[in-house]
Amino acid sequence: MQRCLIVVDYQNDFVTGTLGFAGAELLDALIVEKIKRYRARDDAVLFTFDTHDADYLKTQEGRCLAVPHCIEGTPGHELYGETATLLAADDLRFYKGTFGSDELFEYLKATPFERIELVGLVSNICVIANAVLAKTAQPETPIIVDARCTASNDPTLHQAALDVMRGLQIRVARGTDDEVSDWVGHSPEELLAMKEKLDTIKRMGIEAIND
Repeated sequence: MQRCLIVVDYQNDFVTGTLGFAGAELLDALIVEKIKRYRARDDAVLFTFDTHDADYLKTQEGRCLAVPHCIEGTPGHELYGETATLLAADDLRFYKGTFGSDELFEYLKATPFERIELVGLVSNICVIANAVLAKTAQPETPIIVDARCTASNDPTLHQAALDVMRGLQIRVARGTDDEVSDWVGHSPEELLAMKEKLDTIKRMGIEAIND
């Protein structure tokens, strides 16, 4: 069974364009490495594109985020850097007008994979949105996000997104492909806090569930 790599919205406008931020360009080499590794195994590589038109500012998203970006047909809509050169003619591309792709969800429901990995931008918006859709489409398939290969303009929201994904049983890894066994789980401090809460519950006479 194939594995699947989903490159989420690694587009010019999120790297050096209207919504770009320092450090986003550093993901390029890591994403390129991922793509090459997946292709070497004849695995699936998919791409999502944030896609808007000239009426963007009239949409709900445009009223909340009044920064035109990823307008179809503009350079900002195109993939960034070396990643762009690896887009093959037969690669599946999902053009989406909002954060999560409904077409990607339907595709994943119909196409089982051994595992699904997501990389790209932005961690606390489109990456987490599509990771949740992947988990919903294939609840028994490991869904992985390599923390080195995603980022946000807001470090606090970036870390919060990673924490939320862990809570949703999405594996947050720090390494390339087969190093995903290095799942970044709860810290010792977090585990101690959990134990203390369980002890408090027991002292209240409530038996914790161990399943």
